Amino acid sequence: MKYLFTILFLIGLNGLNAQDRQNPIITPFGGIYDIPEATVKVDPAIDYKIVIDVVTGNEDPSEFNWALNNVARMLNLHAISGLEAKQLDVVLAIHGGATYAITDNKTYKSKYKVNNPNLDLIDALSEAGVKITVCGQSLISRGIELKNVNEKVEIATSMLTTVTTYQLKGYAYLKF
Repeated sequence: MKYLFTILFLIGLNGLNAQDRQNPIITPFGGIYDIPEATVKVDPAIDYKIVIDVVTGNEDPSEFNWALNNVARMLNLHAISGLEAKQLDVVLAIHGGATYAITDNKTYKSKYKVNNPNLDLIDALSEAGVKITVCGQSLISRGIELKNVNEKVEIATSMLTTVTTYQLKGYAYLKF
């Protein structure tokens, strides 16, 4: 009987792994899996307000930023769990190691010797209604001129003031 349970469990896991990733809001980024059996899901009666502290940079600058892709995953996960895109109000407070991800291609290529792989992801997040901000303090400390920031990104005084302002407006806080 113990072996039968183990076999059935593994078959069940295999069924979950056989799925294709889905992208209900952000395509082609942030692919996720539907879990129809999930009992803990979003509440479709709530409008979700989320501010995200985006600090993680990449070890490999030729790959898109993991933290930005995780924002796309979060949007897709909320949608697949039953929320409409219009119910998501998301603000990013980018700083630290993630700062270069929001620079224009010329600036990124000058630093890393590769094209900025984040440009399409930033476009997709912006088109989905995500407010993308970058910490002005991080820009100055890294010597990045304002003219070299992606046009879809707003300049904030700081990540700290962005996060505290939005938290006091009732936004949930996440850190990637």
